[in-house]
Amino acid sequence: MSNIKKAFENGKAFIAFVTCGDPDLETTAKSVRAAVAGGADLIELGIPFSDPTAEGPVIQGANIRALSGGVTTDKIFDLVRELRRDVKIPLVFMTYANVVYSYGADRFISTCRDIGIDGLILPDLPYEEKDEFLPVCRKYDVDLVSLVAPTSEGRIAMIAKEAEGFLYIVSSLGVTGVRGEITTDLGSIVSVVRENTDIPCAIGFGISTPEQAKKMAGYADGVIVGSAIIKILEKYGREAPPHVEEYVRSMKDAIR
Repeated sequence: MSNIKKAFENGKAFIAFVTCGDPDLETTAKSVRAAVAGGADLIELGIPFSDPTAEGPVIQGANIRALSGGVTTDKIFDLVRELRRDVKIPLVFMTYANVVYSYGADRFISTCRDIGIDGLILPDLPYEEKDEFLPVCRKYDVDLVSLVAPTSEGRIAMIAKEAEGFLYIVSSLGVTGVRGEITTDLGSIVSVVRENTDIPCAIGFGISTPEQAKKMAGYADGVIVGSAIIKILEKYGREAPPHVEEYVRSMKDAIR
């Protein structure tokens, strides 16, 4: 059984995203632990990339700060080894196909297994090209998490049927970022997903307030929040972890 399923066993899951190395890896480690203390059920660890096409300005800024601070994939692997001494909840990497490809897919994904990474999200990997990484992920028992966007239309059923770990439902068109309101017809997307798979689905992109989280949790098994957490890190820097914990707790309370 996928370890990721554990995140969805205690009611609605709250999934927190942080960019590794923003503002530094020590703060990332403290922020992850703060999110766990606040009730996060799964953490997405962003491996920064110089050209993050799916990201809005907030997460792009985090990528730039992390890379200019000298973060590398190997340093992030070390961070995860250190986190895994006490962090028990599922951890997944979110990055770009090029990061995995340039490191060497077999080497990258086998290291994920060795250090305790449960899944991999590659937002720029088209469904049609996932076989480039899927056999390697299966070989090392790392879930390749699929994404469904409002533009997926006729492909939703097909993507859902083959989904692993959890299905990432992108709430809105465009890039990540905080949104005033989410207008996509998520109910119909989720119903197609439910008809085709029993793995959990979580909604991300644009969720920042407890009210939005509660509404999205009405559709899906979990909610994913990134930009709103990155904004806290941007604002408070190394002092951010207690603020992250408080924010995560407010969001988790809203979806209970």
